[in-house]
Amino acid sequence: MTNRNPIRLPPLKVLRVRNPNRHEPNPCLNIMSSVLACWASAGYTGRGCTTVENALRACMDAPPPPPKAPNTINYHLNRFSKRLISQGKKK
Repeated sequence: MTNRNPIRLPPLKVLRVRNPNRHEPNPCLNIMSSVLACWASAGYTGRGCTTVENALRACMDAPPPPPKAPNTINYHLNRFSKRLISQGKKK
């Protein structure tokens, strides 16, 4: 075995993950664009668009999905950063 020096990373001012809570896109958005495309191609009173319109109504009438729990990564990084930074400053 050989002795290797550990890799030293440059110091960070703040440990933080950018925007960990991504917003989910609206699930009815794709169906809505299909309805608009159907109306543009067949006209507003197009009879061929009824199935897509009914799918949009069903999607809009469905209950919204339950909200996700927020991501707590930045909270935990903030807690641990006090330990990491304080060890480096003690030298």
